Amino acid sequence: MKPRRLVLIGFGAIAGDLAAALLDAPQPGYELGVLLKPGSASRQRLPPSCTPLSDLAELAAFAPDLVVEAAGHEAVRGSVPGCLALGLPVLISSIGALHDEALLASLVATAREHGGRLLLPSGALGALDYVRAVRHASELTLRYESRKPPAAWSAELKALGHDPDRLDAPVTLFSGNAREAAAAYPQNLNVAAALALAGPGFEATGVDVVCDPAATGNTHVVTARSEFGTMHLAIANRPSPSNPKSSWIVGRSLLAAIEQFFAPVMML
Repeated sequence: MKPRRLVLIGFGAIAGDLAAALLDAPQPGYELGVLLKPGSASRQRLPPSCTPLSDLAELAAFAPDLVVEAAGHEAVRGSVPGCLALGLPVLISSIGALHDEALLASLVATAREHGGRLLLPSGALGALDYVRAVRHASELTLRYESRKPPAAWSAELKALGHDPDRLDAPVTLFSGNAREAAAAYPQNLNVAAALALAGPGFEATGVDVVCDPAATGNTHVVTARSEFGTMHLAIANRPSPSNPKSSWIVGRSLLAAIEQFFAPVMML
C-alpha cells in the first residue's frame, strides 16, 4: 500500500507535534508537504522528509489525500477556500474561525460546489458525540467553562490590572455565548466553537472563561441538560510545552482524526 499524502498548513507547535507523530507512524505511513508563507521562519524547522510548499499551485501538484490546517484563523480564511475549491478534504484545527457566519457559509458552499469536505476534530474536548445526539432536544441547555492557570492569560490579566504572579483568587475573563467567545479569543476558544457546531449553535452555547491560580492544567467543563438526561464532563489537559494557552492533547486529537479518515472502520 502506498503512503498517504498529507499537506499541513503551517508549522507551529501543534503542526510540529503532529508531523513528528505522522513521520513515526508504521507502514504504509505518510508523505508530508507543508504549506508556508514565503520567507516563513518555520521553513528552517521542517524535517528533511517534509516537502515545503509555497502556494496553492504547488499544493495541488503535491496531490494530497488530505489537508490539515494548523495555522490559525487567518489560514482558514486565506488557504482553506482554495483547498476546498480543488475538491480536497480539509481538517480544520482553528475551528473558532467558523464563528464568522459569512465565512462558514462560503466554505460550505465551496465544498459543495467542488466536492471538498470540511472536517472538524474534537481538539482538546471530549463528549461531542453526546452533544450531537442531543442537539435537537427541546429542553437543551449547554454550557462550557474554560479554566486555565495565570500563565495562560498573562497579557489579559495585566490588561485588567492584575499581577499574574500574585493572583490569589479566580478571575472571570469572559461570560457570554460561543460566538462572542470565539471572536474575543480567536487563538484560545476553538473548543467553544467545536461545541457550538456539534450542539445547538453559537448563540445557544454558553461560555465562561476563568483564570484560576489553583488550576494545574487547562480544564474544560461541559454541562448539557435536556429531557434525555444530564451530562457533566470535566477534562484537565496538560498545557503545550511551547504554548501554555493550548492543550498538549490537540496534536494527538488531529492525529486521531487523520487515522479515522483513512481507517476502514470509522467511529462516529
